Amino acid sequence: MAAKALLLVAYIFTFMTGFPSNLLACYALLRKVLHTPSTMDILLLNLTASDLLFLLFLPFKMAETASDMIWPLPVYLCPLSNFCFYSSIYLSTLFLTAVSVERYLCVAYPVKYKLKGRLTYATAVSFFFWVVAYSHCSVVFIVEYHNKTQLHLENSTCYEDFSPNQLNVLLPVRLELCFVLFFLPFAITLFCYIHVICTLTSMPNIQPQKKQRALGLAVVTLLNFAICFGPLNISHIVGFIQNQNPSWRAYAFILSSFNTILDPLVFYFSSSTIRKNFAHSWFRSCLRLPAFVSQCSSWCFRGAG
Repeated sequence: MAAKALLLVAYIFTFMTGFPSNLLACYALLRKVLHTPSTMDILLLNLTASDLLFLLFLPFKMAETASDMIWPLPVYLCPLSNFCFYSSIYLSTLFLTAVSVERYLCVAYPVKYKLKGRLTYATAVSFFFWVVAYSHCSVVFIVEYHNKTQLHLENSTCYEDFSPNQLNVLLPVRLELCFVLFFLPFAITLFCYIHVICTLTSMPNIQPQKKQRALGLAVVTLLNFAICFGPLNISHIVGFIQNQNPSWRAYAFILSSFNTILDPLVFYFSSSTIRKNFAHSWFRSCLRLPAFVSQCSSWCFRGAG
């Protein structure tokens, strides 16, 4: 019961925090891309799109958790939701890596990089990342219907209990996902941000605010990899060694969902457009707060009367 409550609270908190912030970021980036696009804007727009994809299907996970991990929704939504979850997770690792590479190229090779057709490259890379993530995570559909004769909705779990034949298909693919779409992007990201920080700290003419933003971006991104994506991908290795689906994967999935909360911080440190929009929205919220509190108080006093 305590585990169920923990999962529900974590999912609700993630949805209530991540959805509005990513929606605001998506709106701001979309307006920017339509008028004066940049490479970073295109990469961040794709990143927030992947987060919104995750968050739109998160209520299905809440419904499953509330039903004691028995899938209460139509059968076809089970593989579809998990396909979107895992695609979104690995899209995030890829686009966070792309952001780190873009920052590295801007700092290490500022002249050469500006001469390239960056927008075309960013669009092509983004399309390639979506194809890679979707093609890898399509294993969800393969496994879900592999060696299954019938799925009974009233007493079935969703992507939890696997037959030996299903595990023979799933576990090697998970291991490949771990190395190709997590460890490799993590290593590239770490390399890029170490060089970015070292380069910026050696330049006395760079403003301290820019150095702080670069450091903030590096810290948030690396925390994202280590805390949000690390446990889930470690479960891939453990599952492959033990030849079973680890029982603690549900908790690792919670940490992965927190990525949608940390990503807006990546947007904040990466884009001046996002910083302005977040500041504007926060200022408007602060202005409206006294009126909201006053209205709530009047309702309370009326009810008491």
